[in-house]
Amino acid sequence: MKTIFKQFTSFQIIIFGFAAVILAGSLLLMLPFSTSGEGSASFLDALFTSTSAVCVTGLICHDTATYWSVFGQSVILILIQIGGLGVVSAASAVVMVSGRRINLRQRSTMQEAIAAPQVGGIVKFTGFILKMTFLTELAGCLLMLPIFWRDFGALKGIWYSVFHSVSAFCNAGFDLMGTRAQYSSLTSYSASPVINIVIMILIISGGLGFLTWDDIRTNKLNFKKYRLQSKVILVTTGILILVPAVYFYFLEFSRESWKMSEGERILSSLFQAVTPRTAGFNTAEFTFMRQGSLGVIIILMIIGGSPGSTAGGMKTTTLAVLFSSAVSVFKRREDTQLFGRRTADDAIKRAAALLMMYLLLFITGGIAISCIEGIPLVDCMFETASAIGTVGLTVGITPDLNIASHLILIILMFVGRVGGLTFVFAAYSPKAAGLTRLPLEKINIG
Repeated sequence: MKTIFKQFTSFQIIIFGFAAVILAGSLLLMLPFSTSGEGSASFLDALFTSTSAVCVTGLICHDTATYWSVFGQSVILILIQIGGLGVVSAASAVVMVSGRRINLRQRSTMQEAIAAPQVGGIVKFTGFILKMTFLTELAGCLLMLPIFWRDFGALKGIWYSVFHSVSAFCNAGFDLMGTRAQYSSLTSYSASPVINIVIMILIISGGLGFLTWDDIRTNKLNFKKYRLQSKVILVTTGILILVPAVYFYFLEFSRESWKMSEGERILSSLFQAVTPRTAGFNTAEFTFMRQGSLGVIIILMIIGGSPGSTAGGMKTTTLAVLFSSAVSVFKRREDTQLFGRRTADDAIKRAAALLMMYLLLFITGGIAISCIEGIPLVDCMFETASAIGTVGLTVGITPDLNIASHLILIILMFVGRVGGLTFVFAAYSPKAAGLTRLPLEKINIG
């Protein structure tokens, strides 16, 4: 077995690891005592739920609170935690706890899995990831506990606090609010400042990326000393929260049909700006939203979180590099610049390839589901954007889709969490660069 794994690249190991955990989770969810009712879940339902949990998406074909037993919910929570940390990081944590030595090949795989800049210090950095994750989740749990204890009692309140804290930090979007109304997410807490603010902080914390938090820990508030990547992530994240929040406040939740107080309107605007990247909770019913608002959410879902985080999607750095590249073209500059630094051409090429890949998968998947199901294309594209961005937001069509459509969403969730380029790099081994170059010929653009 060790000989076989030595033939795998780091990218292939990452893909195999995610697939293995998804399959194991599917088998556990098929057990009779994983469901709350009689009988057991079908393989497709178990596979869909396991994929959604490991890929920290949140799309579901059955309501989590009412369909799955406490055991089933526990399996889902463990899968979310493994998926949020990353399969490689979770496996590395087990190895570290056991006291075994991590060899250079394993360190290299860990570097690729968490998007670390170098192999050196990767074990120590993984330890920081684990500590930061569990401390943040514990803090979120304790802050939400009084509310859930009041509403659901002691034992269930503790369980709800733990489940939603882990789900929010891992940007998964799974919830247990189906006991009030199936598929209702956090709509019953739309006016609760504590639940809204804590969930938003957890989502943002998980989506910023662990390298950014390492910068914050090391350099405190001295922004000038941060890595270029951290600067780009923080500024881009801030813009992607502020601009949509302003849009939702003035153009969506200003309508009288929502019947919101001023406080609830502010909370809902902020929450709907934060959750599409890539958490999956919602405090407003999307079926009541305008098409324009759904379009804004689709864009946010495609962008996703940041590299080396618990979030999926195309990533904030990809957007920033593409935007800066466009600005450099408009200004006829030779180089793409960010915060007084030149961006490598390789990063621009990867960003362009990633954008093309995500748009192609999301649009093709939406068209395919629309043709299969005979339902509006906008609804289908909302679901495929949610899947490829590992978000979990829905307009309510996922539970009623047939087998083929569910398989499309499963593939999109898997690609969205593992990463599009990871699949490409796993499929194609790099070839040695030749000494000759093909003749150059110009082609007109635009």
